[in-house]
Amino acid sequence: MPRFYLPPHAWNLDKLALDAGEMHHALDVLRMKVGDRATLFNGQGAEATVEFASVDKGKVTLKKISAAKSSPLACEITLGQAIPKGKNMDLIVEKATELGAAAIVPLLSERTVVRCDAGEGLAKREKWQRVAVEAAKQCGQNWLPTVAKPQTPKEFFQSGEKFDLLLIASLQPDSRHIKHALAEAGPKKPARVLILVGPEGDFTPAEVNLAKNAGCRPVTLGPIILRSETAAIYCLSVLSHELFSAV
Repeated sequence: MPRFYLPPHAWNLDKLALDAGEMHHALDVLRMKVGDRATLFNGQGAEATVEFASVDKGKVTLKKISAAKSSPLACEITLGQAIPKGKNMDLIVEKATELGAAAIVPLLSERTVVRCDAGEGLAKREKWQRVAVEAAKQCGQNWLPTVAKPQTPKEFFQSGEKFDLLLIASLQPDSRHIKHALAEAGPKKPARVLILVGPEGDFTPAEVNLAKNAGCRPVTLGPIILRSETAAIYCLSVLSHELFSAV
């Protein structure tokens, strides 16, 4: 069944309606017609099954069939990702959405090739948020991750956001396996976790020290040096396996 995104501010079960972009997708791309059914979701756990009651000159009337609410995942995972070259950030956002990340923070580290001013950063954030929406539509994820504006590691830590466990992927000899870091954190599973993944050349020593001073524990991703996008997928896969089961 096709899925369409309706932002939380527009979510009204008594009057569900598609915006212009989703309506174009439904009518012009999928060629949906009267009697067809679809799922709407708001990115905050709510979904509704609707039927196309009428289609007239590009206007659609939707009839609600049922509504439900998905429980949030057992842990909120924030991925702090140094922005890679090319379109690899699109891939990372897509896979992070599929793997249940709650938030994605694009990081402008010292070794990040990509640079952007405030206006460009806002445009990139909006683009990556759309990538997350499309990924959620495809994979059936009703909880949409929030993509933050690009920022430096220092700016991120100065924001004061709180986590129960902070991790940083590291090539340094003092790094531990993610499972060991989780075990050392205590018997109770953390509710909010941060994982930082650096660029191809890794974070600089100064950035690693900044993260450590903020409470980040260095974790190894194994003996093979991974590309940045592979590292992000690896970290989120391990964390989702360990943390998304019932507490």
